[in-house]
Amino acid sequence: MSRQDRKKRRMMILSLDAVGGRDLAYMETLPNFGPFFKRAAGCGEVVSVYPSLTYPAHVSIVTGRYPKNHGIVNNLQVQPEREPSDWFWQRKYVQGTTLYDEAVKNGCRVASLLWPVMGKARVHYNLPEVLPNRPWQNQLGVCMMNGTPLYELELQMKFGAMREGIRQPQLDHFVHASMLHTLEKYQPDLMLVHLTDVDTNRHLYGLDSPEAMAAIRRHDERLGELLGLLRKMGLEDETDVVILGDHCQLDVKEAIYPNYYFVKAGLAEVKNGRIREWKAIARDCDGCCYIYVKDRNCLGRTEKLLNRMMERENSGIARIFTRDEAAALGADPECAFVLEAAEGYYFQNGWEEYRRKAGASDHHTDFHIQAATHGYLPDRDGYRTFFMAAGPHFTAGARVEKMSLVDEGPTLAEILGLDLGRVDGRTMKELIR
Repeated sequence: MSRQDRKKRRMMILSLDAVGGRDLAYMETLPNFGPFFKRAAGCGEVVSVYPSLTYPAHVSIVTGRYPKNHGIVNNLQVQPEREPSDWFWQRKYVQGTTLYDEAVKNGCRVASLLWPVMGKARVHYNLPEVLPNRPWQNQLGVCMMNGTPLYELELQMKFGAMREGIRQPQLDHFVHASMLHTLEKYQPDLMLVHLTDVDTNRHLYGLDSPEAMAAIRRHDERLGELLGLLRKMGLEDETDVVILGDHCQLDVKEAIYPNYYFVKAGLAEVKNGRIREWKAIARDCDGCCYIYVKDRNCLGRTEKLLNRMMERENSGIARIFTRDEAAALGADPECAFVLEAAEGYYFQNGWEEYRRKAGASDHHTDFHIQAATHGYLPDRDGYRTFFMAAGPHFTAGARVEKMSLVDEGPTLAEILGLDLGRVDGRTMKELIR
Protein backbone atom coordinates (compact mmCIF):
# COMPACT_ATOMS: atom_id res chain seq x y z
CA MET A 1 0.00 0.00 0.00
CA SER A 2 1.34 3.44 -0.89
CA ARG A 3 2.01 6.18 1.63
CA GLN A 4 -0.80 8.21 0.09
CA ASP A 5 -3.25 5.38 0.73
CA ARG A 6 -2.16 5.12 4.36
CA LYS A 7 -2.06 8.77 5.29
CA LYS A 8 -5.27 8.84 7.39
CA ARG A 9 -4.93 5.51 9.15
CA ARG A 10 -5.43 5.43 12.92
CA MET A 11 -2.63 4.28 15.21
CA MET A 12 -2.31 3.95 18.98
CA ILE A 13 1.17 3.52 20.47
CA LEU A 14 1.34 2.30 24.06
CA SER A 15 4.76 2.37 25.69
CA LEU A 16 5.02 0.06 28.71
CA ASP A 17 8.08 1.49 30.41
CA ALA A 18 10.63 -1.12 31.61
CA VAL A 19 8.70 -4.10 30.23
CA GLY A 20 11.21 -6.42 28.54
CA GLY A 21 11.25 -9.32 26.15
CA ARG A 22 11.82 -11.57 29.16
CA ASP A 23 8.27 -10.69 30.30
CA LEU A 24 6.51 -11.93 27.17
CA ALA A 25 6.23 -15.55 28.35
CA TYR A 26 4.25 -14.42 31.39
CA MET A 27 2.25 -11.84 29.45
CA GLU A 28 1.17 -14.53 26.97
CA THR A 29 -0.67 -16.29 29.81
CA LEU A 30 -2.81 -13.25 30.57
CA PRO A 31 -6.34 -12.83 29.18
CA ASN A 32 -5.67 -9.78 27.02
CA PHE A 33 -1.98 -9.79 26.18
CA GLY A 34 -2.16 -13.48 25.20
CA PRO A 35 -4.73 -13.20 22.38
CA PHE A 36 -3.27 -9.86 21.26
CA PHE A 37 0.23 -11.31 20.86
CA LYS A 38 -1.10 -14.26 18.86
CA ARG A 39 -2.50 -11.96 16.20
CA ALA A 40 0.28 -9.39 16.43
CA ALA A 41 3.42 -8.93 14.38
CA GLY A 42 6.50 -8.26 16.41
CA CYS A 43 9.77 -9.07 18.08
CA GLY A 44 10.70 -10.21 21.57
CA GLU A 45 14.36 -9.18 21.26
CA VAL A 46 14.42 -5.43 20.62
CA VAL A 47 17.79 -3.84 21.34
CA SER A 48 17.36 -0.48 23.03
CA VAL A 49 19.67 2.53 22.66
CA TYR A 50 22.63 3.65 24.78
CA PRO A 51 22.14 4.91 27.39
CA SER A 52 19.07 2.72 27.71
CA LEU A 53 17.05 5.35 29.56
CA THR A 54 13.43 6.43 29.19
CA TYR A 55 13.96 9.80 27.49
CA PRO A 56 16.65 8.85 24.95
CA ALA A 57 14.71 5.66 24.14
CA HIS A 58 11.35 7.33 23.60
CA VAL A 59 12.84 9.95 21.32
CA SER A 60 14.60 7.20 19.36
CA ILE A 61 11.23 5.46 18.93
CA VAL A 62 9.65 8.52 17.30
CA THR A 63 12.72 9.64 15.30
CA GLY A 64 14.40 6.38 14.26
CA ARG A 65 17.70 7.90 15.36
CA TYR A 66 20.30 7.21 18.03
CA PRO A 67 20.66 9.61 20.97
CA LYS A 68 23.81 11.19 19.53
CA ASN A 69 21.78 12.17 16.46
CA HIS A 70 18.52 13.33 18.04
CA GLY A 71 20.17 15.13 20.97
CA ILE A 72 18.45 13.53 23.98
CA VAL A 73 21.48 11.74 25.41
CA ASN A 74 20.24 11.40 28.99
CA ASN A 75 17.11 11.90 31.06
CA LEU A 76 18.73 14.80 32.90
CA GLN A 77 20.55 17.86 31.67
CA VAL A 78 24.14 18.58 32.75
CA GLN A 79 23.44 20.97 35.64
CA PRO A 80 25.64 19.91 38.57
CA GLU A 81 25.13 23.28 40.24
CA ARG A 82 21.37 22.60 40.35
CA GLU A 83 20.10 19.54 42.16
CA PRO A 84 17.69 18.20 41.24
CA SER A 85 18.66 18.94 37.66
CA ASP A 86 16.09 19.68 34.98
CA TRP A 87 15.06 16.82 32.73
CA PHE A 88 14.88 17.07 28.95
CA TRP A 89 11.17 17.77 29.19
CA GLN A 90 10.59 19.86 26.08
CA ARG A 91 10.38 19.24 22.35
CA LYS A 92 12.89 22.03 21.66
CA TYR A 93 15.74 19.76 22.73
CA VAL A 94 15.01 17.19 20.01
CA GLN A 95 17.08 17.60 16.86
CA GLY A 96 15.26 16.81 13.61
CA THR A 97 11.71 15.75 12.95
CA THR A 98 9.54 13.19 14.74
CA LEU A 99 6.66 10.87 13.98
CA TYR A 100 4.18 13.25 15.59
CA ASP A 101 5.56 16.32 13.79
CA GLU A 102 5.16 14.62 10.43
CA ALA A 103 1.71 13.33 11.36
CA VAL A 104 0.52 16.86 12.12
CA LYS A 105 2.00 18.11 8.85
CA ASN A 106 0.12 15.35 7.06
CA GLY A 107 -3.23 16.44 8.48
CA CYS A 108 -3.47 13.91 11.32
CA ARG A 109 -4.86 14.81 14.72
CA VAL A 110 -2.35 13.80 17.39
CA ALA A 111 -2.75 13.16 21.11
CA SER A 112 0.03 12.50 23.61
CA LEU A 113 -0.32 11.37 27.22
CA LEU A 114 2.91 11.58 29.24
CA TRP A 115 5.07 10.66 26.23
CA PRO A 116 8.56 11.89 27.18
CA VAL A 117 10.12 15.06 25.74
CA MET A 118 6.80 16.48 24.52
CA GLY A 119 6.72 19.72 26.46
CA LYS A 120 5.42 22.48 24.14
CA ALA A 121 5.19 20.04 21.23
CA ARG A 122 2.75 21.27 18.58
CA VAL A 123 0.17 18.51 18.75
CA HIS A 124 -3.57 18.82 19.24
CA TYR A 125 -3.99 17.18 22.66
CA ASN A 126 -0.91 17.19 24.85
CA LEU A 127 -0.55 16.12 28.47
CA PRO A 128 3.27 16.29 28.74
CA GLU A 129 5.50 14.48 31.20
CA VAL A 130 6.89 17.42 33.18
CA LEU A 131 7.50 18.04 36.88
CA PRO A 132 7.75 21.17 39.02
CA ASN A 133 11.45 21.66 39.65
CA ARG A 134 11.47 25.11 41.27
CA PRO A 135 10.11 26.12 44.70
CA TRP A 136 7.50 28.43 43.14
CA GLN A 137 6.15 25.82 40.68
CA ASN A 138 3.32 23.29 41.02
CA GLN A 139 2.31 20.32 38.91
CA LEU A 140 -0.75 21.82 37.26
CA GLY A 141 1.12 25.02 36.43
CA VAL A 142 4.04 23.37 34.66
CA CYS A 143 1.67 21.08 32.77
CA MET A 144 -0.39 24.02 31.57
CA MET A 145 2.75 25.87 30.44
CA ASN A 146 3.97 22.89 28.43
CA GLY A 147 0.83 21.21 27.15
CA THR A 148 -2.67 21.93 25.83
CA PRO A 149 -4.27 23.95 28.67
CA LEU A 150 -8.01 23.42 28.06
CA TYR A 151 -7.50 19.72 27.35
CA GLU A 152 -5.40 19.33 30.50
CA LEU A 153 -8.00 21.13 32.59
CA GLU A 154 -10.67 18.81 31.19
CA LEU A 155 -8.64 15.75 32.19
CA GLN A 156 -7.86 17.20 35.60
CA MET A 157 -11.51 17.95 36.32
CA LYS A 158 -12.67 14.50 35.21
CA PHE A 159 -9.88 12.27 36.51
CA GLY A 160 -7.53 14.35 38.67
CA ALA A 161 -8.81 12.75 41.87
CA MET A 162 -7.23 9.47 40.74
CA ARG A 163 -3.72 10.88 40.99
CA GLU A 164 -1.40 11.00 44.00
CA GLY A 165 1.56 12.80 42.47
CA ILE A 166 3.64 10.22 40.59
CA ARG A 167 2.68 7.29 42.80
CA GLN A 168 1.72 4.08 41.06
CA PRO A 169 -0.66 2.60 40.17
CA GLN A 170 -2.62 5.82 40.68
CA LEU A 171 -0.73 7.72 37.98
CA ASP A 172 -1.34 5.07 35.32
CA HIS A 173 -4.99 4.82 36.37
CA PHE A 174 -5.24 8.53 35.58
CA VAL A 175 -3.40 8.21 32.26
CA HIS A 176 -5.48 5.20 31.26
CA ALA A 177 -8.79 6.93 32.03
CA SER A 178 -7.56 9.99 30.12
CA MET A 179 -6.60 7.82 27.15
CA LEU A 180 -10.01 6.17 26.95
CA HIS A 181 -11.75 9.53 27.26
CA THR A 182 -9.54 11.09 24.57
CA LEU A 183 -10.13 8.18 22.21
CA GLU A 184 -13.89 8.26 22.67
CA LYS A 185 -14.36 12.03 22.52
CA TYR A 186 -11.66 13.21 20.09
CA GLN A 187 -10.76 10.08 18.07
CA PRO A 188 -7.19 11.19 17.24
CA ASP A 189 -5.44 9.64 14.25
CA LEU A 190 -2.26 9.09 16.25
CA MET A 191 -2.10 8.66 20.00
CA LEU A 192 1.11 8.17 22.01
CA VAL A 193 0.71 6.93 25.60
CA HIS A 194 3.43 6.32 28.19
CA LEU A 195 2.64 4.03 31.15
CA THR A 196 5.20 3.69 33.98
CA ASP A 197 3.57 1.31 36.46
CA VAL A 198 6.06 -1.52 35.86
CA ASP A 199 9.06 0.81 35.76
CA THR A 200 8.21 2.36 39.12
CA ASN A 201 7.59 -0.96 40.84
CA ARG A 202 10.77 -2.51 39.48
CA HIS A 203 12.78 0.45 40.73
CA LEU A 204 11.21 0.12 44.16
CA TYR A 205 10.90 -3.63 44.64
CA GLY A 206 13.02 -5.46 42.05
CA LEU A 207 12.88 -6.96 38.59
CA ASP A 208 10.71 -10.01 39.31
CA SER A 209 9.04 -8.75 42.47
CA PRO A 210 5.39 -9.54 43.15
CA GLU A 211 4.72 -5.81 42.84
CA ALA A 212 6.19 -5.70 39.32
CA MET A 213 4.18 -8.74 38.26
CA ALA A 214 1.02 -7.11 39.63
CA ALA A 215 1.81 -4.03 37.54
CA ILE A 216 2.03 -6.20 34.41
CA ARG A 217 -1.39 -7.64 35.23
CA ARG A 218 -2.77 -4.13 35.58
CA HIS A 219 -1.40 -3.34 32.13
CA ASP A 220 -3.24 -6.41 30.85
CA GLU A 221 -6.50 -5.08 32.26
CA ARG A 222 -5.82 -1.68 30.68
CA LEU A 223 -5.23 -3.28 27.29
CA GLY A 224 -8.49 -5.18 27.59
CA GLU A 225 -10.42 -2.00 28.28
CA LEU A 226 -8.76 -0.21 25.35
CA LEU A 227 -9.52 -3.01 22.90
CA GLY A 228 -13.07 -3.22 24.22
CA LEU A 229 -13.60 0.50 23.60
CA LEU A 230 -12.21 0.23 20.06
CA ARG A 231 -14.69 -2.58 19.35
CA LYS A 232 -17.55 -0.61 20.87
CA MET A 233 -16.70 2.40 18.72
CA GLY A 234 -16.38 0.27 15.56
CA LEU A 235 -12.72 1.28 15.17
CA GLU A 236 -10.99 -2.05 15.81
CA ASP A 237 -10.58 -2.99 12.15
CA GLU A 238 -9.10 0.38 11.16
CA THR A 239 -6.77 0.94 14.12
CA ASP A 240 -3.20 -0.28 14.39
CA VAL A 241 -2.46 -0.90 18.07
CA VAL A 242 1.25 -0.88 18.89
CA ILE A 243 2.52 -2.06 22.26
CA LEU A 244 6.22 -1.66 22.93
CA GLY A 245 8.87 -1.21 25.59
CA ASP A 246 11.77 1.18 25.87
CA HIS A 247 14.23 -0.91 27.92
CA CYS A 248 14.13 -3.54 30.64
CA GLN A 249 15.72 -3.38 34.11
CA LEU A 250 18.34 -5.31 36.07
CA ASP A 251 18.49 -5.92 39.83
CA VAL A 252 21.10 -3.90 41.73
CA LYS A 253 22.78 -4.10 45.13
CA GLU A 254 24.94 -0.98 45.36
CA ALA A 255 24.94 2.61 44.11
CA ILE A 256 28.29 4.09 43.04
CA TYR A 257 29.19 7.81 43.20
CA PRO A 258 32.20 8.61 40.98
CA ASN A 259 32.09 12.29 41.93
CA TYR A 260 33.39 11.29 45.38
CA TYR A 261 36.83 10.76 43.88
CA PHE A 262 36.54 13.74 41.55
CA VAL A 263 36.03 15.99 44.57
CA LYS A 264 38.90 14.33 46.48
CA ALA A 265 41.20 14.81 43.47
CA GLY A 266 40.32 18.49 43.16
CA LEU A 267 38.58 18.08 39.81
CA ALA A 268 35.30 19.26 41.31
CA GLU A 269 34.70 21.74 44.12
CA VAL A 270 31.84 21.67 46.59
CA LYS A 271 30.37 24.88 48.03
CA ASN A 272 27.34 25.04 50.29
CA GLY A 273 26.62 21.37 49.79
CA ARG A 274 26.69 21.41 45.98
CA ILE A 275 29.25 21.03 43.24
CA ARG A 276 29.72 24.61 42.06
CA GLU A 277 32.96 24.47 40.09
CA TRP A 278 34.35 21.56 38.11
CA LYS A 279 37.02 20.58 35.63
CA ALA A 280 35.68 17.05 35.30
CA ILE A 281 32.40 15.63 36.50
CA ALA A 282 30.30 12.46 36.45
CA ARG A 283 26.67 12.58 35.35
CA ASP A 284 24.78 9.39 35.96
CA CYS A 285 22.59 7.42 33.58
CA ASP A 286 21.97 4.72 36.22
CA GLY A 287 23.54 1.69 34.50
CA CYS A 288 26.18 3.86 32.86
CA CYS A 289 27.72 7.23 33.62
CA TYR A 290 28.96 10.08 31.44
CA ILE A 291 32.23 11.75 32.35
CA TYR A 292 32.49 15.32 31.10
CA VAL A 293 35.80 17.20 31.10
CA LYS A 294 35.50 20.98 30.89
CA ASP A 295 39.24 21.67 31.12
CA ARG A 296 40.86 19.67 28.31
CA ASN A 297 44.19 19.95 30.09
CA CYS A 298 42.70 17.62 32.71
CA LEU A 299 41.77 14.87 30.23
CA GLY A 300 44.82 12.67 30.93
CA ARG A 301 44.53 13.22 34.67
CA THR A 302 40.87 12.26 34.58
CA GLU A 303 41.56 9.09 32.59
CA LYS A 304 44.23 8.00 35.09
CA LEU A 305 41.83 8.59 37.96
CA LEU A 306 39.12 6.52 36.27
CA ASN A 307 41.53 3.65 35.67
CA ARG A 308 42.61 3.71 39.32
CA MET A 309 38.96 3.69 40.37
CA MET A 310 38.22 0.71 38.15
CA GLU A 311 41.21 -1.23 39.53
CA ARG A 312 39.83 -1.06 43.07
CA GLU A 313 38.18 -4.19 44.40
CA ASN A 314 34.41 -4.11 43.87
CA SER A 315 34.71 -0.78 42.09
CA GLY A 316 31.35 -1.27 40.40
CA ILE A 317 32.87 -0.30 37.04
CA ALA A 318 32.87 -2.93 34.29
CA ARG A 319 34.19 -0.88 31.36
CA ILE A 320 35.45 2.56 30.43
CA PHE A 321 34.57 3.85 26.96
CA THR A 322 36.37 6.71 25.28
CA ARG A 323 34.53 9.56 23.57
CA ASP A 324 34.84 7.87 20.17
CA GLU A 325 33.71 4.52 21.53
CA ALA A 326 30.73 6.16 23.24
CA ALA A 327 29.73 7.93 20.02
CA ALA A 328 30.00 4.64 18.11
CA LEU A 329 27.49 3.20 20.58
CA GLY A 330 25.11 6.08 19.87
CA ALA A 331 25.79 8.00 23.10
CA ASP A 332 26.75 11.64 23.65
CA PRO A 333 29.74 12.59 21.46
CA GLU A 334 30.40 15.56 23.77
CA CYS A 335 31.40 13.37 26.72
CA ALA A 336 35.00 12.47 27.47
CA PHE A 337 34.29 8.95 28.74
CA VAL A 338 31.43 6.63 29.64
CA LEU A 339 31.55 4.19 32.56
CA GLU A 340 29.52 1.01 32.26
CA ALA A 341 28.42 -0.46 35.58
CA ALA A 342 29.34 -3.96 36.67
CA GLU A 343 26.59 -6.47 37.42
CA GLY A 344 24.60 -5.43 40.47
CA TYR A 345 25.77 -1.81 40.41
CA TYR A 346 24.50 1.52 39.13
CA PHE A 347 25.71 5.14 39.25
CA GLN A 348 24.45 8.26 41.00
CA ASN A 349 25.49 11.92 40.99
CA GLY A 350 26.27 12.44 44.68
CA TRP A 351 29.75 13.09 46.08
CA GLU A 352 29.67 12.49 49.88
CA GLU A 353 30.55 8.79 49.62
CA TYR A 354 31.67 6.36 46.92
CA ARG A 355 29.19 3.55 47.49
CA ARG A 356 25.88 2.97 49.16
CA LYS A 357 23.85 -0.15 49.64
CA ALA A 358 20.85 -0.39 47.34
CA GLY A 359 17.78 -2.59 47.38
CA ALA A 360 14.07 -2.59 48.04
CA SER A 361 14.42 -2.18 51.82
CA ASP A 362 15.41 1.49 51.54
CA HIS A 363 12.91 2.69 48.97
CA HIS A 364 10.70 4.54 51.45
CA THR A 365 13.46 6.89 52.59
CA ASP A 366 15.43 7.70 49.43
CA PHE A 367 14.10 7.52 45.87
CA HIS A 368 17.66 7.25 44.52
CA ILE A 369 18.26 3.95 46.33
CA GLN A 370 16.75 1.45 43.95
CA ALA A 371 16.19 -2.29 43.78
CA ALA A 372 16.47 -2.47 39.98
CA THR A 373 17.29 0.00 37.25
CA HIS A 374 18.24 0.58 33.60
CA GLY A 375 20.70 2.59 31.51
CA TYR A 376 23.05 -0.30 30.73
CA LEU A 377 24.49 -1.46 27.43
CA PRO A 378 21.39 -2.65 25.59
CA ASP A 379 22.83 -5.99 24.47
CA ARG A 380 23.16 -7.43 27.99
CA ASP A 381 21.56 -10.84 28.46
CA GLY A 382 17.92 -10.69 29.52
CA TYR A 383 17.82 -6.93 29.08
CA ARG A 384 16.18 -6.45 25.70
CA THR A 385 12.70 -5.04 25.23
CA PHE A 386 9.84 -5.88 22.83
CA PHE A 387 7.60 -4.65 20.02
CA MET A 388 4.14 -6.06 19.24
CA ALA A 389 1.58 -4.55 16.86
CA ALA A 390 -1.77 -5.71 15.54
CA GLY A 391 -4.11 -4.09 13.07
CA PRO A 392 -4.90 -3.70 9.39
CA HIS A 393 -1.33 -2.95 8.33
CA PHE A 394 0.57 -5.59 10.31
CA THR A 395 0.94 -9.21 9.24
CA ALA A 396 -0.76 -11.35 11.88
CA GLY A 397 1.69 -13.66 13.62
CA ALA A 398 4.77 -12.34 11.82
CA ARG A 399 7.96 -12.39 13.87
CA VAL A 400 11.52 -11.16 13.50
CA GLU A 401 14.20 -12.65 15.71
CA LYS A 402 15.89 -9.35 16.54
CA MET A 403 15.46 -5.65 15.78
CA SER A 404 16.60 -2.29 17.11
CA LEU A 405 14.60 0.39 18.85
CA VAL A 406 15.58 2.76 16.02
CA ASP A 407 13.79 0.46 13.55
CA GLU A 408 10.44 1.25 15.15
CA GLY A 409 10.17 4.86 13.96
CA PRO A 410 10.73 4.09 10.25
CA THR A 411 8.35 1.13 10.47
CA LEU A 412 5.54 3.16 12.03
CA ALA A 413 6.19 6.04 9.64
CA GLU A 414 5.85 3.69 6.66
CA ILE A 415 2.43 2.57 7.86
CA LEU A 416 1.26 6.14 8.49
CA GLY A 417 2.55 7.34 5.13
CA LEU A 418 5.12 9.66 6.72
CA ASP A 419 8.75 10.47 5.98
CA LEU A 420 11.16 10.83 8.89
CA GLY A 421 14.01 11.83 6.64
CA ARG A 422 17.43 10.56 7.63
CA VAL A 423 17.16 7.73 10.13
CA ASP A 424 19.53 5.22 11.72
CA GLY A 425 17.08 2.34 11.65
CA ARG A 426 15.27 0.51 8.86
CA THR A 427 11.68 -0.26 8.00
CA MET A 428 10.81 -3.77 9.21
CA LYS A 429 8.97 -4.82 6.07
CA GLU A 430 8.80 -8.38 7.44
CA LEU A 431 6.11 -7.18 9.85
CA ILE A 432 4.02 -5.10 7.44
CA ARG A 433 1.28 -6.27 5.09
